[in-house]
Amino acid sequence: MTNEFNVAVLGATGAVGQEMLRVLEQRKFPVKELRALASPRSAGRKLTFGGREVTVQAVSEEAFEGVDIALFSAGGGTSKEWAPKAADKGATVIDNSSAWRMDPMCPLVVPEVNLEAGRERPKGIIANPNCSTIQMVVALKPLYDASRITRVVVATYQAISGSGAKAVEAFLGQEKALLDGTDVDTSVLKGQLAQNVLMHWSRDVESGYQEEELKMVNETRKIFGDPDIRVSPTAVRVPVINGHGESLAIEMEEPMTPEQARELLSKAPGVEVVDDFGEGVYPQPIQVAGRDDVMVGRIRDDVGNPGGLQMWVVGDNLRKGAALNAVQIAEGLFVG
Repeated sequence: MTNEFNVAVLGATGAVGQEMLRVLEQRKFPVKELRALASPRSAGRKLTFGGREVTVQAVSEEAFEGVDIALFSAGGGTSKEWAPKAADKGATVIDNSSAWRMDPMCPLVVPEVNLEAGRERPKGIIANPNCSTIQMVVALKPLYDASRITRVVVATYQAISGSGAKAVEAFLGQEKALLDGTDVDTSVLKGQLAQNVLMHWSRDVESGYQEEELKMVNETRKIFGDPDIRVSPTAVRVPVINGHGESLAIEMEEPMTPEQARELLSKAPGVEVVDDFGEGVYPQPIQVAGRDDVMVGRIRDDVGNPGGLQMWVVGDNLRKGAALNAVQIAEGLFVG
């Protein structure tokens, strides 16, 4: 290993790509050379990194020459095309799309949970899980280690930034239209999200579930290496700009008290316990913007399932749910 690395960021002009650049800079990742890559239409744009101006390049095979680590956040189709080409050039690809998550030859990694899985990567590609899965498994890990989790019932309250910058712009436009008394444009969001909630991910007609929900089922099993975990998910988009919330009901092989869970979580990496509900203290999406840790609160007995637990988990979906997780994988595997 070298002390510095040539790093490429594909999708550098997008919301997650720009967050990747911020995280690399904030955490002082040892970047020798940064290559900001995007589609040809974004080539030539100027970005700032490390106090220097960086010109965005159009993605090409040549752009990955000499690259050690390639962080991808440019969509599944783009990743399917370019991740193998980058890996063939010798780069380790850490991909934020869903393209490689369930490929048995590509590890699916959350550093606080299963970093070691990333050391075996036959295709040279490591997958970043879905944002909702990431923050959930970070919170579940210390409990799972103490008493194997058998089932999780999860309802997500997902921020609009998870759909990208255009979705945020459309949402703000809807809010303005309501204030102005004009027609609400529902074309981009496939419905009215302002003053409402939506469930508009791709549908699996046969099962009645959304793609977003099935991701949480399959990814959780792969990350824990436990195909028998039962995950019962419901995903909802809420009128919040940034910060996903999740309500979890957890069943374990051995009963656990809220006090035991709180102690385990308070010592867990990547977790901040914010839990004094009697005084109105609990995690809120507005509190997690720009924060690395997942916040956990409302840790309590499950009144409908004695011996089980319920808790509330909130995380920055653009940061820990995407960009930070990818950079932490690179840190854990290459920097140490």
